[in-house]
Amino acid sequence: MGSSVAHLAERIREATTTDEVAEALTGLTAAHDGILALVADVLTATADFCDGLDEPADPYTARRLRYLTDEHLRTIRTDLVDTRNALADRHAPHPGRSACAEEAASTEREHSAVCACPPPPRTLPIPFS
Repeated sequence: MGSSVAHLAERIREATTTDEVAEALTGLTAAHDGILALVADVLTATADFCDGLDEPADPYTARRLRYLTDEHLRTIRTDLVDTRNALADRHAPHPGRSACAEEAASTEREHSAVCACPPPPRTLPIPFS
């Protein structure tokens, strides 16, 4: 499953349109078989397991896992579904990204060494305080 999440992130990083990102987010937010639904299933199964244990902290752990599923994960999924729907409704290209044909313009001297695509955005490291 980790590789599926990494693949979705890569698809979003390479996306050139809002439709491409909306499609990728669908895999994350699908109600029955999306990644977040599967994470919710894991949290619920773990909570059920903890309910059957006999240490004093086990019921607390089970309640906490259910709270995370019912409140936090639901909020994340709802926000991502809203974002996905808004992007799907836009049907627009990203102004800072273009599809790479992996070809240079015919006027370029070195066709094999030059890509016409703009370079990816540079990210700066986040300083730790």
